[in-house]
Amino acid sequence: MRLSLDYGRTGLMVDLTGREVHHVLGLTPAPPLASPADSVRDALLAAELPRLAQGKHNACIVICDFTRPVPNPLILGEILPLLGLAPEHITILIATGTHRASTPAELLDLLGEKILHSGVRVIDHDCDDPSTNRFIGTSPGNLPIYLDTRWLDAELKITVGLIEPHFMAGYSGGRKLVMPGVAGRETIQAWHSPQFLEHDNARNGVLDANPVHEENTAIAAFAPADLICDVTLDEQRRVTGVFCGHWITDWRRGTEFIAQQARPLIPEAVDVCLTSGGGYPLDATFYQVVKGIVGAYPIVKPGGTVIIAAQMQEGIGSAHFREVLEAHSDLDALVAQMSTPGWKPLPDQWQVEMLARACRNHKIIVVTEPERAAELRGCHVDAVGSMDEALTRISPEATIAVIPKGPYVIPAIQTQV
Repeated sequence: MRLSLDYGRTGLMVDLTGREVHHVLGLTPAPPLASPADSVRDALLAAELPRLAQGKHNACIVICDFTRPVPNPLILGEILPLLGLAPEHITILIATGTHRASTPAELLDLLGEKILHSGVRVIDHDCDDPSTNRFIGTSPGNLPIYLDTRWLDAELKITVGLIEPHFMAGYSGGRKLVMPGVAGRETIQAWHSPQFLEHDNARNGVLDANPVHEENTAIAAFAPADLICDVTLDEQRRVTGVFCGHWITDWRRGTEFIAQQARPLIPEAVDVCLTSGGGYPLDATFYQVVKGIVGAYPIVKPGGTVIIAAQMQEGIGSAHFREVLEAHSDLDALVAQMSTPGWKPLPDQWQVEMLARACRNHKIIVVTEPERAAELRGCHVDAVGSMDEALTRISPEATIAVIPKGPYVIPAIQTQV
């Protein structure tokens, strides 16, 4: 058997001839929309965007950063004409959370030439800038809430996003554009703490009794969107659904829609799961690749192996993430320390915590470019420069499941659902 895994922009062909491949898991096909632009415009009109914009003097539209393949030019191309506002009164705020600022090339990819040069303001959120993050209260979980002033002060608030599985919060989109998208670092770090992440329900595809989802929804409620426009995509990244309107109820419609496509079940756990980081832009860093690791291990037997292919064009991720990984030889001990009173949060510690969860009972092998494999030494995973080398490290008789699309799919054992 030969198949392609999502890897960078081009994919990675894998030869599994002679191997015990029991499952190839992907999204259940949903028909792509015949005319996505028409569907977006119809959804915006049904949600009464022109009425919501009437009498408003300015608008802030929050969009995802480059790590999410949202068709922003398509969606924004329908939103902007319906606002009735001059370009200089519209701000497109990029929800970077704690991620870095966008490069000029990424801005072009995100928005397209026409929108980028239309005269609207395009700004990256900066979680560390005290002049653009305002304290507005305390959350139900006793977290200090800091949100971007451009969002808080806008008369009309809109978010544009993608609904897909999320390894902590259940699903992306909706409230996540606000929290953590345009929140201050102190708020994001407190939300990404063991208080929330160590809960059994803080995982892919789970919303009910998920404290991560409940807390960021409560925080977003302090300054909710007047309108959301979220989409779902198929394996070719074609639009399959548009969910426009209320930031909770219409977003939940989208999560129910994608859940029907993204939750393949298998009868029993396998020895090995061969997966991907999701391809570009999601596999740009090891930081993001952790999502694919966490999504795969629930269908692997204790002591089994997750092999994940990721190009990692930008290496490990932030310097903070690398430092935390390399400075702690025992990730479980670090997680225990994080839970102690008075612990001072470390930057990006939540991704380390999620990696620790995956490494607890499984071996992780990362297949990447040879120079990137060398960078991963000290990062608590095995890293190799080819898939052939990774396959030599597992038994020829090992049972295998393959997830070509990586974190866009939520596999599960049938008896555990």
